[in-house]
Amino acid sequence: MDIDQMIGKFYNRLKKADIAGTEGKVAVQFNLTGKITGVFYIEILNGNVSVMPYEYIDHDAIVSGSMTNLEKMLTGKLVPQVAIAEGKIKVEGNVDKVMLLAELMK
Repeated sequence: MDIDQMIGKFYNRLKKADIAGTEGKVAVQFNLTGKITGVFYIEILNGNVSVMPYEYIDHDAIVSGSMTNLEKMLTGKLVPQVAIAEGKIKVEGNVDKVMLLAELMK
């Protein structure tokens, strides 16, 4: 899988999510580490979802991890809280926004 496919998976998951109750802005940047590197962000603003292959300067949080671990979280094989506790992913910034995003992707 490459970064464009990863972005597509995140977008497809979120476009099916019920984001109507999400207030304010949620902006999380993802930094891919390991064999495949790259960056993308997810923003939820005014009921719209954006997933783009760029850095997000005004982010709420940054999540760093390997593509494998991010994909495992996306498919439910890895619980975000466990991934953070075990050091499989790192979160800088507003952890609550990251957890909200994780809930929306279930």
